Amino acid sequence: MSDVINATIEGSVGIIELARPEKFNCLSLEVHDRISTERAKFEANREIRSILIRAQGKHFCTGADLTEVKGKLNDPAALDHFISFGMKNLRALESSPLPVVVAVQGLCLAGGIELMLSCDVCFAAETAQFGDQHAQFGLIPGWGGSQRLTRLMGLRRALDLMFSARWLKADEAKEAGLVNYIVPDADLHKAALEYCQTIATRSRPGIAEMKRLAREGADLGIDQQMRLERDAAVRALPSVDVAEGLDAFENRRKPAFKA
Repeated sequence: MSDVINATIEGSVGIIELARPEKFNCLSLEVHDRISTERAKFEANREIRSILIRAQGKHFCTGADLTEVKGKLNDPAALDHFISFGMKNLRALESSPLPVVVAVQGLCLAGGIELMLSCDVCFAAETAQFGDQHAQFGLIPGWGGSQRLTRLMGLRRALDLMFSARWLKADEAKEAGLVNYIVPDADLHKAALEYCQTIATRSRPGIAEMKRLAREGADLGIDQQMRLERDAAVRALPSVDVAEGLDAFENRRKPAFKA
């Protein structure tokens, strides 16, 4: 256990919990390093089927640790490392073979929204709010925000959010494609955990391959996308999990995947 991150396991779910509520769970190099370390541990554990990212306190995350950033302003190499390491960490979450679910309460701003965007599925509390605050303070996104926002929201909506630095309520964020599920505040962590536990009943290799196809295919033309999926499907068909799934279907029972 760290004083900035709590890492626990509940059944087949690896939980990474931001634990700096007194600093609004802002993201320092130490936080990024701990997220990276725990993600890698969960990926190496064959019993883990998904990762849940959540946060202590009233707010999910209000961005980068600007006190740490300010202390590096006269050190270009240190600034480069701060940006590059954070970007590498979030890219690794996005590319993880495990599904990554995030549960957001309170404010999710700037670096916080960049963390949220790197996850696969987002649960939001009814009172959650989302925004990109970089422009308000003369900053620009450095951990992928400008790119992921544009992909999920479309160009005009993303530019509006970045230019205005306004906050979206949970229902607006869902309508814009940033949020999958909105739940009552008191049910947030329970609902996200139950979703992760449902994933545990699926084939781990199958889920990993579907995630890879969706992520990699987004940058390809339609013909390349179809070839990518065809090749993956052909490789998967002889697998033990497919055999188990087909037998379960034929015998009207729930599959028990072992891979």
